[in-house]
Amino acid sequence: MAAVVEMLGITKRFPGIVANDKVNLVVEQGEIHALLGENGAGKSTLMNILFGLYQPDEGIIRIKGQEVKVTDPNMANRLGIGMVHQHFMLVQPFTVTENIVLGSEVKRGPFLDMETAEKKVMELSEKYGLDVDPKAKIEDISVGMQQRVEILKTLYRGADILIFDEPTAVLTPQEIAELMQIMRNLVNEGKSIIFITHKLKEIMAISDRITVIRRGRYIGTVTKADTNPDQLANMMVGREVIFKVEKRPANPGSPVLEIKDIEGMGNRGVRALNKVNLEVHAGEIVGVAGVDGNGQTELIEVLTGLRKATSGTVKINGKDITNQTPRKIAESGVGHIPEDRHKRGLVLDYSVADNLVLNTYYKEPYSKSGILQSQAIAEHARNLIGLFDVRTPSETTLARSLSGGNQQKAIVAREVDRDPDVLIAAQPTRGLDVGAIEFIHKKLVEQRDKGKAVLLFSLELDEIMSLSDRIAVIYEGRIVGIVKPEEVTDHDLGLMMAGGTLEKEKGGTD
Repeated sequence: MAAVVEMLGITKRFPGIVANDKVNLVVEQGEIHALLGENGAGKSTLMNILFGLYQPDEGIIRIKGQEVKVTDPNMANRLGIGMVHQHFMLVQPFTVTENIVLGSEVKRGPFLDMETAEKKVMELSEKYGLDVDPKAKIEDISVGMQQRVEILKTLYRGADILIFDEPTAVLTPQEIAELMQIMRNLVNEGKSIIFITHKLKEIMAISDRITVIRRGRYIGTVTKADTNPDQLANMMVGREVIFKVEKRPANPGSPVLEIKDIEGMGNRGVRALNKVNLEVHAGEIVGVAGVDGNGQTELIEVLTGLRKATSGTVKINGKDITNQTPRKIAESGVGHIPEDRHKRGLVLDYSVADNLVLNTYYKEPYSKSGILQSQAIAEHARNLIGLFDVRTPSETTLARSLSGGNQQKAIVAREVDRDPDVLIAAQPTRGLDVGAIEFIHKKLVEQRDKGKAVLLFSLELDEIMSLSDRIAVIYEGRIVGIVKPEEVTDHDLGLMMAGGTLEKEKGGTD
């Protein structure tokens, strides 16, 4: 098969770091080619070079046999390259069609011809099985649908080489299955796809060939038929990775977190929480399983003081903390790993050191008489960076320049270091590679084994099943059942998550 993309000997340096060091990537016509690596391995840098967002310091790029210099994204579009970004580039109040044509509007005389544009969007949507309503507003459609709009944007501009950057990081299991079908439809129509990921399960399900890079270096390219998840993980991390969470049986103590009859409203004035009842005991991990949008976010926000409950109570160690401020709740013994690390977890333009004292900066030794003690803050940061393997050039580096996995490790370090009685971990490994996932799982189990109560929210069923001692299933803002992981299957959980019930509810009490 002919190569449509050849990136040979690509090197890219940033101050203090070589992001890509003589990396090779060859993508053939009509294949799904996975680009695999840890967070910070240089995957996104390599793709940003291909898409014209960065210029390489060394190396050559050939598109369909022709050597090219991709100077900017418009040039990439002209070469038939489209990129579906991990963080969507969409204007929320605009319609689907308005977002798709932005920058390449169809005109009839001096006026926009939205009718013709809508028709073309509809045709593309039907051809590739995307099932998108051209007239819908972005703010009214699901995350999975928004991603389809991003795919349509690239197709509308004539792309036949599509780069998917971590496309499943924000999707539910059902949406992931639908996306994979869409990717198959695209390659069946002659498109070629580069799929950036670190999820081995998805690679084995969808890719034809896999290129692995580690710490900016090219490790090798293998075909899916000739490899397995263990070998890929080893290539990616440079050592054997333990996929199974190793933990001894829980030894739960008394209830630490008590949630009683909690009700709360969603953002659109609709009731999102419907008499939620749940207890988490010392020395156990309780996982909350549910399809995204069933009240998980609202419950996390009520528990951490970011949203008011309309009725019900939340107690920590018997003390009522309902509707207290986030600081008071944190000081009552609650740690919070937020589901959106950029929006809620970090101040991206602060240094790593400052981010590590975000909820303790006003206390000694970090502050004296209202004046920040920079030496104590830096020392504290260096200590946590070492303990939690946060890969950063230094503690003064801005949080935004860390990879997603290292940003997450910094948040986990900050929250665990405070030694909270209850740790609320929301999507703690979203978008992370196997090495970082293994590390964070270990830290959560360590907290449990120290007698802490851990409340885990995750959309990854594998994570819920392997980490939890009990699983609470949430559906339409209500806990519909509590089960033990060893007594149910993925299928059973899926049924409950969709509002069904098991013939006999297995294990666990409220």
